[in-house]
Amino acid sequence: MDFGMMVAQLGEGMVVTAEIFFLTLLFSLPLGLVICFGRMSGHFLLRTLSKIYISVMRGTPLMLQLIVVYFSPYYVFGIKISAAYRFTAVILAFALNYAAYFAEIYRGGIESMPVGQYEAAQVLGYNRTQTFFRIILPQVVKRILPSVTNETITLVKDTSLAFVLAVVEMFTAAKQIAAKETTILPLMAAGVFYYLFNLAVAAFMEYLEKKMSYYR
Repeated sequence: MDFGMMVAQLGEGMVVTAEIFFLTLLFSLPLGLVICFGRMSGHFLLRTLSKIYISVMRGTPLMLQLIVVYFSPYYVFGIKISAAYRFTAVILAFALNYAAYFAEIYRGGIESMPVGQYEAAQVLGYNRTQTFFRIILPQVVKRILPSVTNETITLVKDTSLAFVLAVVEMFTAAKQIAAKETTILPLMAAGVFYYLFNLAVAAFMEYLEKKMSYYR
């Protein structure tokens, strides 16, 4: 295989990795907030179900969750599984998994807010929804950014688990080329890609932290 063809195959894998990464964040970040609300709800059943969901998602391997999400439609509902469903199953599994982690990050940030913030908002005439979205949430986002950054960096590396459902992302493509050409060069290239990807993520998150700093 010539160098140009190898770069082209790795490039296709990079695109898939990036798609998994961004789509997972797109769905898991808002879903995590919804689950966080359930976890902090005063309704016993909703709170309990949210706790169980978080416990299961964080307590079982993501690889197993990928397999369950992919095969469940067939074994539970008898729906025939198509090859096109593989990528969708990957996004579903990743989003459901990371939403549980983000939910706990959100909860920690919300519970760290002083009670005085809520009392002051009430005095100013804000209702509960206005208080949360206009006063509490912006401060929570600032506080949880370091934790979100850690999870986001982990997500970049976890995208390689998509191979479980035969989705050819960056690392899988590199392994296939390395096995075929008996060279570790593609694997080294994949390592560089993951490092640069995470470097870019960390730099972007650091930029957000500085933009949200109150003491610049």
